[in-house]
Amino acid sequence: MRDSIPSGSLNGNILVIGGGIAGLSAALEASEAGYDVFVVEKKPYLGGRVAQLYRYFPKLCPPYCGLEILFRRIRTNPKIRYLTMAEVVDVSGEPGAFDVDIRLNPRYVDLEKCTACGECAKVCPVERDNDFNYGMDKTKAIYLPHDLAFPMKYVIDDSVCKKLECAKCVEACDYDAINLNMEAKTIRIKAESIVVATGWKPYDAAKLDNLGFGVYENVITNVMMERLAAFNGPTKGKIVRPSDGKEPKTVAFVQCAGSRDENHLPYCSAICCLASMKQATYLREQIPDSKAYIFYIDIRAPGRLEDFYTKVSQDENIVFVKGKVAKVEEAENGNLVVIAENTLTGEKTRTEVEMVVLATGMQPELFEVKLPIEELKLDDYGFANFESPGIYAAGVAMGPADVASVVEQGTAAALKGIQIAKR
Repeated sequence: MRDSIPSGSLNGNILVIGGGIAGLSAALEASEAGYDVFVVEKKPYLGGRVAQLYRYFPKLCPPYCGLEILFRRIRTNPKIRYLTMAEVVDVSGEPGAFDVDIRLNPRYVDLEKCTACGECAKVCPVERDNDFNYGMDKTKAIYLPHDLAFPMKYVIDDSVCKKLECAKCVEACDYDAINLNMEAKTIRIKAESIVVATGWKPYDAAKLDNLGFGVYENVITNVMMERLAAFNGPTKGKIVRPSDGKEPKTVAFVQCAGSRDENHLPYCSAICCLASMKQATYLREQIPDSKAYIFYIDIRAPGRLEDFYTKVSQDENIVFVKGKVAKVEEAENGNLVVIAENTLTGEKTRTEVEMVVLATGMQPELFEVKLPIEELKLDDYGFANFESPGIYAAGVAMGPADVASVVEQGTAAALKGIQIAKR
């Protein structure tokens, strides 16, 4: 069922907090088993971080295909209600009878009336950093989150919009879909069980002083590289250096950028090695005479994914260097110098490249955004670490994992949730 602005108290069997791939998997499995499900998502669209990926490993297929199927299943499923731009502000009650208060933040666009025609954005005079592309380009203050946004509706960023001082978007809309006086409201949902699938965010690379992010334009993160390669990214899929738009013929991928480091993230983020290998294939496919250097502590590609590592390592222009990077500096010609020690040979190396990609780790959203759930215990790193009847965690809220694993975890959480709920 489509997003809407409900009123009063609503009833459902299962409440899913988080509209990423884990949350949607839980919601669909429970709903298709006959249970009523509410999905609460703080962003203006569903799909989470997966929507920002260019390809999955190991098959290197685009995630939009899978997301499109999920969205079609949601559209045709009357058992699912989803609320975007929504946050949980209070949870009370007990298993089988939870009361959950939800704050619905204003979108300033009527979801029933918006046709996504785009006329509003054409006249908007204000720009904002595009968070979907990790700030590498701009959108207008009223914008469509991305090409496959679900719901396919515009939204206004009220941190930059001039509202009634401007109102040009209101004049341009032929469907009376924009309401600049829209205010936040709070509703209550009664649920019998809760699935926590709040996902993750990239570790802040600006905290890594020695690696040059935010100092040198051509030092980017792995999530930014994913958007550079994407056809709907800031460069329409063309991998270029941010400083001059030039194709980088040499790129260094720096593993464990902030991970496995007591000063930052003490744990391994599980998928960074595989993500960098995947991104090295993007570079090699698009720029045939390019060369990638992957600096690593140790390569982690568990189980069946070992084959992916074997395949990538057979490319003679993808060079694996065992050694943690100590520093990234800028050369006089504008290139970057990666300073490291090759722990196999004991040699201290200085590798000049045209661009550096930092494999920053996965940090749980729960680390800084605490949910008002007394039973929700977090470990030292901010991941959900509890066993509580009626409340179940799924996906990267529990710990770093790849997409296939979080889909399985979402399904497992749904199976636990329906044992509490009454159909």
